[in-house]
Amino acid sequence: MENVKFIRDSLYGNIKIDGVFLQLMESPEIQRLSGIKQLGLTYLVYPGANHTRLEHSLGTSYMARKIATALDFNETIAGVAALLHDIGHGPFSHTLEYLQHRRMGKSHVDITKEMILGHLFLPDYEYGITIKDILSDYGIEARKIVDMIEGKTSKIVNGALDADQMDYLMRDAYYTGVAYGVIDSDRIIQTMKLHDGEIVFEKKGISALESMLVARALMYSSVYLHKTVRIAELMLVKAVELAEPFDFWYMNDGELMEKLKSMGGYQKEIALRLKYRKLFKKAISINLFELNEKQREAIEEMDIKEMEMKISNKIGREGYVIIDMPGKDILLSEPRLKKMDIKIIDGDKIIPLHECTPIAHAIKAREITEWSIMICTPEKYRAEVKKYAEKMIFGG
Repeated sequence: MENVKFIRDSLYGNIKIDGVFLQLMESPEIQRLSGIKQLGLTYLVYPGANHTRLEHSLGTSYMARKIATALDFNETIAGVAALLHDIGHGPFSHTLEYLQHRRMGKSHVDITKEMILGHLFLPDYEYGITIKDILSDYGIEARKIVDMIEGKTSKIVNGALDADQMDYLMRDAYYTGVAYGVIDSDRIIQTMKLHDGEIVFEKKGISALESMLVARALMYSSVYLHKTVRIAELMLVKAVELAEPFDFWYMNDGELMEKLKSMGGYQKEIALRLKYRKLFKKAISINLFELNEKQREAIEEMDIKEMEMKISNKIGREGYVIIDMPGKDILLSEPRLKKMDIKIIDGDKIIPLHECTPIAHAIKAREITEWSIMICTPEKYRAEVKKYAEKMIFGG
């Protein structure tokens, strides 16, 4: 009899693992994820947020197999793609994604694909068998898994509404204790249909879809982009950015923190500040609607790095002034945030969700964060930085 194991999941109970799934679960690529927090530094605000990328990957695989069964799609292909979809994540999940992309020219999805195709390996592990080998042993083409992750063959894992989002919303809500992420996944799956290869939803499922879109928007503003979480993430990014360049993409959270501490100086200080939650404070936090036209132009034309350096020079401490203007980095780490291209089937017609409900439009128009520009610094420099920033940016 083939070896079978059951893993107890916090959300779904016992999840059966056998065959290719069992072998993949034991691979170094998957096991590395047990050392990477799903929500990065969010535990500094929500202490329960200590769940990992491994748990999320397992849960996404479970959800993908449920959806595949409902749509009469290949359950194994969907489940394997979902299980592997995050293996390219670096330490603290999305936190260093933008910096990683700048240095390597690759997102975590690009790294995931290269690892599955056998083009990239964890440099600190001596391989006997690779993911590509495991897939091949079960007659699965690595390219099919990559296509699934990219959303080319199906949107089950990568779409406007997919297994990945369904799992992380429910899982993150559960571990943070924030009720916004509670969704009716069973109802959503029940109303899914395949139409010309695309996933569409029956009209009777609109309420559940509305609920999920609202949940996603509220989880971003209340959890993922919480001001204090964002400041902690910016501190970590700054520490890595100002260090001598090093490969961090394959590390887990603990390894990165130890690396920073071993460097001494600024990097060690930031690592210890994060360890003991001695975070920078906001000196300025402004939304665009609070500014006049001249002030908006000043912000839009501003070189962030140059301005950080100018203000830092005023207080004589490089790296102690961080300017945040949310935008590209957020959309790079979560490109589906503004996606609303959900289709509804009504008889023989396919219509976009926004024609059935105004909620989709309202959510798309909603600001991602409460601030358009935020400047943070250690508490003792707060008043000084505020004074210099207002003068240097706005000419006040």
